[in-house]
Amino acid sequence: MPDVRILHFVDESTIKNTIAAGHLQKATMRQVIRLVGSTFDAGCDVALVTCSSIGAAVEMAAQLYDQPVLRVDRAMAEKAVATGNRIGVVATLSTTLTPTADLIGRVAEEQGKHVEIVEHLCEGAFEAVMAGDGATHDRIVGEGLTKGMAGMDVIVLAQASMARVVASLPEGAVAAPVLASPELGMEHARDVLASLAK
Repeated sequence: MPDVRILHFVDESTIKNTIAAGHLQKATMRQVIRLVGSTFDAGCDVALVTCSSIGAAVEMAAQLYDQPVLRVDRAMAEKAVATGNRIGVVATLSTTLTPTADLIGRVAEEQGKHVEIVEHLCEGAFEAVMAGDGATHDRIVGEGLTKGMAGMDVIVLAQASMARVVASLPEGAVAAPVLASPELGMEHARDVLASLAK
């Protein structure tokens, strides 16, 4: 997207507070909504929010602003539902696992499709990577993808940070297609921007 100017708005406290509370709190939702408003105050045409844990706040913000407010994981959920009926969701945080699985379920319902969603939490992986132990994180996530997701039609990574693990696995270790949100989310944002230009 060579003609697109990208601005980054970051507030680490939104995810840190959500993780600490174990769920998305009202105060954090208000914070996210204000942050989205800041993007439009700065002249942005579209806001793409890149954290699945705060997805409910993003959807609320989308109702409050006239400009498009996009969840980074929405396009991934749509592709997962289009790809198969048994959808595996892998995460290293429960605060991301549940919102991602819920989004996939709602997308399937909107499309009138019955899907089975299998959730797998890679226990200890997040703590390992936060402690600087990327190898342990990658091993735990790799086991989740290869053992915890057997028999899936498609596998969804609830966190973009997990995508590096897929590339490191031996070819054929994961039988199902694996989807991650960043690329699909950016493609969707590009399409939305293109539609605004018409």
